[in-house]
Amino acid sequence: MKIEKTTKIRELLEKEPEKANILLEAGMHCLGCPASQAETIEEACQVHGIDVEKLLKELNK
Repeated sequence: MKIEKTTKIRELLEKEPEKANILLEAGMHCLGCPASQAETIEEACQVHGIDVEKLLKELNK
C-alpha cells in the first residue's frame, strides 16, 4: 500500500495495523479516538505538529 497525505488513518490501520507503532512514536497518541479515524495523514500531522513528509517517508519504508 502506498501511503499518501490523503490516506485516512482508519484506512491505514485497517490495511497495515503494524504501522500504528510508527504513528505512536511520531506523537499521534489518539489513534483510538473516533475523530482521528476520519482524518487524513496530513490533517493528523497538522494537528500534532508533525512533519508530514518525514512521516510519509517512514511509513512507506
